[in-house]
Amino acid sequence: MANNVFDLAELRKLIDEQAAVPPRPPEETRVEHEALTFPPVLLAPDADLARAVPAVPLVADAIRLTAWTGSRQAGADGHLSEADAAAAAQELGLVPTRLRLAWIVAVNAGLLRIAGGRASRGPLSMRLTVEATLELWDGVVMDVLDRADEGLTGSAVVDVHLAEMLATIYSVRSGVAVANLARGILQSHEVAFAPGPVEMRRIAAALPAELLDALALLAYCGLVEQTAAGRTALTPLGVWAIRRDLLREGHDAPTAAEVQVFADLSAAELVEALVKGSATQSAVAGWLERRPPESAARDLIEIAASGTAGQRGAVGAILEELGPEAEQPVREALDHPLMRRYAASWLHIRDLEAPPLSPADHTWIAVDSLAALMHLSGPAAGRLDTPEPGEDLIKLVGEMPAVGHPDTIAVLDMLATAHDDQAVVKAARKAAMKARSVGHPRPAARPR
Repeated sequence: MANNVFDLAELRKLIDEQAAVPPRPPEETRVEHEALTFPPVLLAPDADLARAVPAVPLVADAIRLTAWTGSRQAGADGHLSEADAAAAAQELGLVPTRLRLAWIVAVNAGLLRIAGGRASRGPLSMRLTVEATLELWDGVVMDVLDRADEGLTGSAVVDVHLAEMLATIYSVRSGVAVANLARGILQSHEVAFAPGPVEMRRIAAALPAELLDALALLAYCGLVEQTAAGRTALTPLGVWAIRRDLLREGHDAPTAAEVQVFADLSAAELVEALVKGSATQSAVAGWLERRPPESAARDLIEIAASGTAGQRGAVGAILEELGPEAEQPVREALDHPLMRRYAASWLHIRDLEAPPLSPADHTWIAVDSLAALMHLSGPAAGRLDTPEPGEDLIKLVGEMPAVGHPDTIAVLDMLATAHDDQAVVKAARKAAMKARSVGHPRPAARPR
């Protein structure tokens, strides 16, 4: 907590997984993952995408390689023998790296079959339905991206940042300048790996040429293309495939059509959709575009001021998208008992004048944020990460009974039931008993 602003990231460090979620893996095996929200995209029609798949150079080469292979002995590693690989590269005009990638695609797609040490034509025909063709394309892209761990592009730096680079290009449909891509990769690499100054200079000197080679390979794979303005953008097939990959990773990557259905909802309907999980945060931008900021904020605050913790959580997520132009209705919310702490925090974050928040206020917001977990469902619940247990959580639990939040007992019971740290369980039970003994306010009604 700093500058009288409650930082939800701190809360995320304090509370472990809840009852419906499997226990966290040990520290040494856990991979931190934050779900991101990407701007809506307009997908090309499936039929158009399917027609384009066989024309992707990599797919076309996989088809040519299948015809060239016919039936012949494969190497011990399931690839062409060294002599056959050299002959195929010569006759098909493929460099070794692209030949190997085409072979992997051909085998994994079913164009080629390896059995008994021999390679022969597989069961797959390219006369596929639209749906089957797109599934084949999805598999091709997964084959490509999986190779990043083995040196896909020839640049170790590009390979390690490949997923985030493609996500960046996905986010900017007009394309990204190569210089900006290089700058972003360098910044990410410095933060993630902290190389020394000498190593960083070496990477910076080599990266421009390496990045151009990598983009040429990604163009060969059908993922990127150059715009008329000289920027790098995803192809229509690239947009479709990278979106599928983002969804698999748990990110919010909607289509324009998916977001459009929420644009005309009332504030109450949007909040309900967010709480129930039928809408994700990506619906918010389109909804806000249709409304004056002050009017939207006032409608939202009215809902949150008399609603549940889940509704306050959803409203808070929407208000975070608004800037100082919504100051007046947020400032008026300082007079609402259930919203004044959130309003003060919102104003502080935007460097606007606001009353300070006390330690008890921070604890109240922590209880409210945890209570929201009992109301949210679907993707909405995932917006609260899984913080670490420890002494800070035990201290927070001990402070909860004193702040007068209507959901305190329910939150403490949840922690006592769901937490896998016995010290936290013991503290939550003790605090819940204390809250009951002092006649704590009754829990707010949960939605049915």
